[in-house]
This record gives sequence, C-alpha cells and structure tokens, in this order.
Amino acid sequence: MPTLRPVFPLLLFLALLMIGCSASRPPVTTGSPNAVDQLRQQIEQILADIALTQSNVGIKILSLDRGEVLYSRDSHKLFHPASNMKLLTTATALNRLGTSFFYETVAGTDSGMVPGETLGGNLYLQGRGNPDLELADLEMMIAQLRDRGLRRITGDLVVDPSYFDELFWGNGWMWDDASAWYWAPITPLAVNDNCVEILVSPGKNPGDSLIYKLLPDTRYMKVINNGFTAQPGDSAAVDSFTVVRDWIKPANVIRISGAMYPGQDSDNSVIDVLSGDLFGATLFAELLERAGIAFTGAVRYGKMPANAAVWATHRSPLLAATIINTNKISDNLSAENLLKTVAAQKRGVPGTARNGVSEIYAFLDSLGVDSTSYRVVDGSGVSRYDVITPDLLVTLLEGMHRDFRVQAEFKTSLPIAGVDGTLKYRMRNTPAQGNLRAKTGSLSGVSSLSGYTSTADGELLAFSIIMEHFLVPTRRIREAQDRIGALISGWSRQQVTGK
Repeated sequence: MPTLRPVFPLLLFLALLMIGCSASRPPVTTGSPNAVDQLRQQIEQILADIALTQSNVGIKILSLDRGEVLYSRDSHKLFHPASNMKLLTTATALNRLGTSFFYETVAGTDSGMVPGETLGGNLYLQGRGNPDLELADLEMMIAQLRDRGLRRITGDLVVDPSYFDELFWGNGWMWDDASAWYWAPITPLAVNDNCVEILVSPGKNPGDSLIYKLLPDTRYMKVINNGFTAQPGDSAAVDSFTVVRDWIKPANVIRISGAMYPGQDSDNSVIDVLSGDLFGATLFAELLERAGIAFTGAVRYGKMPANAAVWATHRSPLLAATIINTNKISDNLSAENLLKTVAAQKRGVPGTARNGVSEIYAFLDSLGVDSTSYRVVDGSGVSRYDVITPDLLVTLLEGMHRDFRVQAEFKTSLPIAGVDGTLKYRMRNTPAQGNLRAKTGSLSGVSSLSGYTSTADGELLAFSIIMEHFLVPTRRIREAQDRIGALISGWSRQQVTGK
C-alpha cells in the first residue's frame, strides 16, 4: 500500500539549511508611514467580499523584525482553529521532546528465552507511538528475527498497546466522521496509518461483478462485493456506488455497492480499521509467515513483561520527519500520536490526551499566554471544543521563530505556497509562491491559515487568519485568505500608491 503520509528525509537537510540561511536577513528599510495605512485599507477591501458578510473573521499580522502590528481585526476573540491546532501540538512536541527524539517499535520474548530456530513461547510486539510505521519497517524487524535464526514460533503473537490509554478517538470528535482515513483510530502501534486501500474497477461487460484489490492484502479485513458493471445509461446505479466500512454497527467489513460503467477509471478508497493495534499485529503475523517463520498461534492483546528480552527494534527518523508529515499534509493521526507521546515521555505511561494538553498549556504559559484565554482538548483540531485566538497563534509563531534550537525544524514543516503540502495549489504566480509558509485548517464552516512570510523588502512577518461561520463553499473563503497572503508577501514600505 502506498504510504499516505509522505516522509521528506532527503529534502530535510536542504530545507533546514535554507531556513538557517534565512536568519541572516537584509536590513529593514524605514519607508513611508503611509504604507502601513494603505496595507490596512487593502486588507479591508479584501474582507469586504460579500462571502464574508455573515462570517466571523479574526486576523493578526505582526512584523517580527520590528515588533509592529501591521493589521489586527478581532484577534483577541475565540475561534475554532481547525488544523491550525497542529501548530500548538508540533511546537510543544519540539520543545518538550527535542530534535533528537525518535520512536521505537520493539519485538521481544519472555526473559530467559535464548535466540534459536524455535521460540517456545510468545512473541511480544509493542508500539510506542510512531505514526509513520509502514509494512517495510515491520519487514525490517522480521529480518532481524531471521538473522537470530528464528524459524518457528509455538506461542502467540501478543500486541501490547499500553504506551497509550485506551481512548482511540479525540474528545469532541463527531460520530459520523468514522470510516475515512483522516479519522483513523489513535493507537501506539499504527501501521499504514491504521488504514487499508481498496481499488475497485468495472468488469469487462455489463452485469459483471466489480473487481477489487485490497492493499495490503490482509485477512484482517472482510470485503463484501455487491457491486456490478452497469449498462450504458444506468446513471442511478452508478450514482449509488459506494465503498465504505461498516460503521453504524462498527466492524472490519468493507462493503462495495452500486455500479460502475465499463471502461470507467478505477476508484481508490482509503478506509480506516477498527482496533489498529490488532491490525498492525495481524500484518506482522502475515509477514512472519511470508518470511518463512512458521506461526500458528493467535494474535491477541496482552502485556509485554517488564524484563522482556528485545529481539528486534525499529527506530524512526528523528522527530523533524514526524513534524513534517504532521504539518505538510495536515495528518490527524500524527498530531494525536504526538500529543500522547509527549504525555508519555513527560508525565509517564500511558500517554493520554489530557496530559498532552497539559503540556501544551505549560508550554504556552512559558510564552506568556494566559491559560484562561483559550481551550484545547485534542492535538489535531478535529474537535469543536478547541477554541483559540489569532493573538495566541501569532505569539506561538513568534516564540518558535525566536527559539534557535527548533526554529528551522518548525518552519521547515510548514506547507509552502504554490510548492507543496496543503498549499501546493494555492497562491501560485503571486509574491507568496515559494515564500509564504503556513499551516492550513478546515472544518465545516471553518477555514484558517497561520504562518510566516517575507515582504518585498525582506521583512519577516508572522500572521494568523481564522474565518468561521460561513455557508459559501470553502473555496471562496480560501480565495480571500490567498489574496491577503499574496498582498503581504508583495508589500513594500517603499511603495505607496495614490500620491
């Protein structure tokens, strides 16, 4: 199965180097005081868009070089941050865990077991929060077992989920968001995003069953295929085509229904699984068998003994890679696993969202943010219980900019306008392209954008834009944000029009 959260290790060094070089900035020119007034007028003109007349808008734009607020509108008011919440989570993770942190996934046996051809007992598999674990990583661990001479396991494969608590969804998440990959369950052993991919294609002739392929091909999921190849013109059957996991009565069953036309392009759906830890352990058991290690026991939950002998280990890349995956594509599972990992590392196992949130509060307190002025409950921003202010976000951005220890890793993780991540197709062919770095956020009726950009004079800005309570398509709201992003990226203190 192709990875859903691309890692960027080959680009990381160059990106960090570019960020580091940007610290040496050109001198900021004085310019005309009227330039700031004109900038504010231009922003007001953008916000006069009829699409925003019923909406709430909070904005703050700060010159990091001068400490001057260039624009502010209701920046002290509370808004749903959506995925701008990930800025708080990833910043806290960098601050609390440090850039040298990495995840470990381990396989071990009861103490006293001697490596050999046959393991006369259980093999334990323990995940410790890595949200980016893939099949290839499990295969690497199994290769270590084979190198020890292991060829047969007589006991069970026991998966230990004790690094996190048992709450696999966030506080305030909506019940009808189940089944999609972006709401995958939060588990300490998370393989392939706790998801499967299913490709569905039409048959050759009308009446043929639809053809599907499950990736990875695992017995953990059951597929019920009631789909068929439609007669030309049977639009009702084609319109009813769905691929969904049972979620009203939750089960690891994927149902294909409706129809596709002959020759129609394949449908690619990514579906979350129930009990992600067991899913990962089942994949591990299947890979054992393919690698020639006989295993006939059960896959079950249990606790790894405290004195277990570790026989295989997978170490993730350093924390910066996880932070990049979290922010570039706005991955919810990564954010929630980061939150619980911070909790486990700083406040003890099991890692809980509540303890992770407490670490966020403590970090923001160190930046001077009043803890009574906002509320957060999860790490990803999926919850509607999260309410924060643009003031808070700009304070956070300023604090991360001033912290040389993590500044480069944090900025590198942000999507770049017109280049990559969730901003790949936004603000192209404007002064923001390749310049503005910001985190997007989106919920129904909420759109946010917060980050950094550099003006035409080389003046570094931090900004936060949150817009909510709108009925128009989100595209209309993003267009207003993009116009502001392009405006401040091309703004100069030396250019005042209308004279």
